[in-house]
Amino acid sequence: MTRDMTHALRCRCGRVQGAVAHPEKANRGVCYCRDCRAYAHALGDARNILDELGGTDVVATLGRYVTITAGMENVVCMSLTENGLLRWYARCCNTPIGNTPRNFGLSYVGLVHNCLEHSSESLDSAFRPVQIWVNTKGAKGTPPSTPLRGFISLARFAASIVWARIGGSYRNTPFFDARRGTPVVEPRVLSAAERERAMSAI
Repeated sequence: MTRDMTHALRCRCGRVQGAVAHPEKANRGVCYCRDCRAYAHALGDARNILDELGGTDVVATLGRYVTITAGMENVVCMSLTENGLLRWYARCCNTPIGNTPRNFGLSYVGLVHNCLEHSSESLDSAFRPVQIWVNTKGAKGTPPSTPLRGFISLARFAASIVWARIGGSYRNTPFFDARRGTPVVEPRVLSAAERERAMSAI
């Protein structure tokens, strides 16, 4: 397992590049919710984003561990609804990057696997194999159950988010303006028609 190193972050075409520090501190899971599936369809790349059961492989980390070193002008975000998650992606090639809460004080970033696969090191080696499966009722089949160690790991990660808030490190993120607490780009909320098309494609 990688220790005290970084893992490359890159969009499909290479215009957006960056890194994820401390991959050993991240959590990795698969989400089967309708919104994640709709997001994949909204980007027009569901085949490469979703697994055979309709799940999205997500690496959960803290904002301070993510850096964008090139192509930040190509990083944009959408939201399925006015109050939904901010879903960041590279507009140059529609590669999903990650999801963040709208609340600046929550340091969570769920990096979608597609932006982490252009590395000499595999996801299993860098971030460990998937440990958590969530929203499994939405799966197109029967995914594995989350073992106890997965819930324990999730609880530890949740605690790290709390400590980031207390210590102030939540302000270190490429996705929000540290002074104003607002997204670095204006989120584009899907229209009702766009949302309906994405949802109907699930």
